[in-house]
Amino acid sequence: MARMFGLLRRAVAPGQRNGPSATATRTPERRQHNLFEAAATFVAASADDDQDRMDEASGWVSPEALSFGVGELACRAVIALARERDESPETVARTLLGLADG
Repeated sequence: MARMFGLLRRAVAPGQRNGPSATATRTPERRQHNLFEAAATFVAASADDDQDRMDEASGWVSPEALSFGVGELACRAVIALARERDESPETVARTLLGLADG
Protein backbone atom coordinates (compact mmCIF):
# COMPACT_ATOMS: atom_id res chain seq x y z
CA MET A 1 0.00 0.00 0.00
CA ALA A 2 2.87 2.38 0.75
CA ARG A 3 4.16 1.79 -2.76
CA MET A 4 0.82 3.00 -4.21
CA PHE A 5 1.03 6.24 -2.23
CA GLY A 6 4.63 6.70 -3.32
CA LEU A 7 3.60 6.21 -6.92
CA LEU A 8 0.84 8.79 -6.67
CA ARG A 9 3.09 11.23 -4.79
CA ARG A 10 5.73 10.97 -7.52
CA ALA A 11 3.05 11.41 -10.18
CA VAL A 12 2.04 14.73 -8.63
CA ALA A 13 5.59 15.87 -7.74
CA PRO A 14 7.91 14.10 -10.21
CA GLY A 15 11.63 14.17 -9.61
CA GLN A 16 11.31 15.01 -5.93
CA ARG A 17 12.06 11.72 -4.22
CA ASN A 18 14.60 13.18 -1.78
CA GLY A 19 14.47 16.82 -2.79
CA PRO A 20 14.77 18.57 -6.12
CA SER A 21 16.11 16.41 -8.90
CA ALA A 22 19.29 17.20 -10.77
CA THR A 23 17.24 16.79 -13.94
CA ALA A 24 14.86 19.62 -13.10
CA THR A 25 15.53 21.27 -16.44
CA ARG A 26 14.65 18.83 -19.17
CA THR A 27 15.54 19.02 -22.79
CA PRO A 28 12.55 18.78 -25.10
CA GLU A 29 11.87 15.42 -26.71
CA ARG A 30 11.82 15.11 -30.49
CA ARG A 31 8.26 13.79 -30.54
CA GLN A 32 5.32 14.55 -28.34
CA HIS A 33 4.17 11.88 -25.91
CA ASN A 34 0.56 11.70 -24.86
CA LEU A 35 -0.56 11.36 -21.27
CA PHE A 36 -1.38 7.66 -21.63
CA GLU A 37 2.13 6.85 -22.93
CA ALA A 38 3.56 8.82 -20.03
CA ALA A 39 1.33 7.07 -17.49
CA ALA A 40 2.05 3.58 -18.85
CA THR A 41 5.79 4.21 -18.87
CA PHE A 42 5.72 5.83 -15.42
CA VAL A 43 3.75 2.99 -13.80
CA ALA A 44 5.82 0.25 -15.48
CA ALA A 45 9.04 2.00 -14.42
CA SER A 46 7.70 2.31 -10.89
CA ALA A 47 6.95 -1.41 -10.80
CA ASP A 48 10.54 -2.05 -11.96
CA ASP A 49 11.88 0.55 -9.48
CA ASP A 50 13.51 2.43 -12.39
CA GLN A 51 13.77 6.01 -11.11
CA ASP A 52 15.50 7.32 -14.25
CA ARG A 53 12.69 6.07 -16.50
CA MET A 54 10.07 7.45 -14.07
CA ASP A 55 11.75 10.86 -14.19
CA GLU A 56 11.88 10.70 -17.98
CA ALA A 57 8.18 9.83 -18.29
CA SER A 58 7.20 12.51 -15.78
CA GLY A 59 8.80 15.11 -18.04
CA TRP A 60 6.67 14.20 -21.04
CA VAL A 61 3.45 15.76 -19.74
CA SER A 62 2.34 18.07 -16.96
CA PRO A 63 2.06 16.64 -13.43
CA GLU A 64 -1.73 17.02 -13.64
CA ALA A 65 -1.91 15.10 -16.91
CA LEU A 66 0.34 12.37 -15.54
CA SER A 67 -1.81 12.08 -12.43
CA PHE A 68 -4.93 11.78 -14.58
CA GLY A 69 -3.26 9.14 -16.77
CA VAL A 70 -2.12 7.10 -13.77
CA GLY A 71 -5.66 7.23 -12.35
CA GLU A 72 -7.14 6.16 -15.68
CA LEU A 73 -4.65 3.31 -15.92
CA ALA A 74 -5.57 2.20 -12.39
CA CYS A 75 -9.28 2.20 -13.26
CA ARG A 76 -8.73 0.19 -16.43
CA ALA A 77 -6.47 -2.29 -14.63
CA VAL A 78 -9.01 -2.84 -11.84
CA ILE A 79 -11.81 -3.35 -14.37
CA ALA A 80 -9.72 -5.86 -16.35
CA LEU A 81 -8.78 -7.79 -13.20
CA ALA A 82 -12.38 -7.74 -11.98
CA ARG A 83 -13.59 -9.25 -15.25
CA GLU A 84 -10.80 -11.83 -15.20
CA ARG A 85 -11.56 -12.83 -11.60
CA ASP A 86 -15.33 -12.50 -11.97
CA GLU A 87 -15.41 -10.13 -8.99
CA SER A 88 -16.58 -6.57 -8.52
CA PRO A 89 -14.12 -3.73 -9.18
CA GLU A 90 -14.52 -2.64 -5.56
CA THR A 91 -13.53 -6.11 -4.28
CA VAL A 92 -10.50 -6.19 -6.57
CA ALA A 93 -9.39 -2.65 -5.64
CA ARG A 94 -9.72 -3.35 -1.92
CA THR A 95 -7.83 -6.65 -2.30
CA LEU A 96 -4.99 -4.98 -4.21
CA LEU A 97 -4.68 -2.37 -1.46
CA GLY A 98 -4.85 -4.96 1.31
CA LEU A 99 -8.09 -3.61 2.73
CA ALA A 100 -10.79 -5.64 4.43
CA ASP A 101 -14.00 -6.29 2.49
CA GLY A 102 -16.28 -3.31 2.89
